[in-house]
Amino acid sequence: MNLWKYEKELFKQKINIIGGTDEAGRGPLYGPVVAACVVLPKNFKLDGLTDSKKLTEKKRNLYYDYLIENVIYGIGIVDAKTIDKINIYEASKKAMKIAIEEVRKQIKLEYVLTDAMPIDLDIPVMPIIKGDSKSISIAAASVIAKVTRDKMLYEIDQRYPEYGFKNHKGYPTKKHLEAINKNGLIDGYRLTYGPIKNYIKNGKC
Repeated sequence: MNLWKYEKELFKQKINIIGGTDEAGRGPLYGPVVAACVVLPKNFKLDGLTDSKKLTEKKRNLYYDYLIENVIYGIGIVDAKTIDKINIYEASKKAMKIAIEEVRKQIKLEYVLTDAMPIDLDIPVMPIIKGDSKSISIAAASVIAKVTRDKMLYEIDQRYPEYGFKNHKGYPTKKHLEAINKNGLIDGYRLTYGPIKNYIKNGKC
């Protein structure tokens, strides 16, 4: 798979400043959804960079450290209360828009590639299905978004170790549901998500 395919097609059209955007954390019961937008230099090279879900945590962290030193990027964070208010789809879009605006404070974006998400902007946007494994810019954004969110969950884990956030990052694993049933809810849960709705209604997930 040539991850530069979309970017190179745009370069041919004299479109040079391209942002790739992706989010992490649509599925978890706990915590924010986090998006990143990344603009890569034309000569950028990072062997093995792909969709963050296909990388080990160790590899993701290494790539993250390299990316934040060598690319232009922005991050958008939308909390659980907002997710409950506007739904996760709209919250993901909002996080991406925040990330894009952070980039636009640094550089004049000409075009945005997204991971399947149509976003209404005043510049062209191309949603690409499975974009995080087809576009190098979106792949870079997926790594920054994922590692940023994971770091937040590690911090929460230090405050509430009994929930096991460092292991499940807020996703609805069996152990996570057991921890909720045993310890109850803390601030930061998404109250509109099924297992949490069940807990509020019945006292268990």
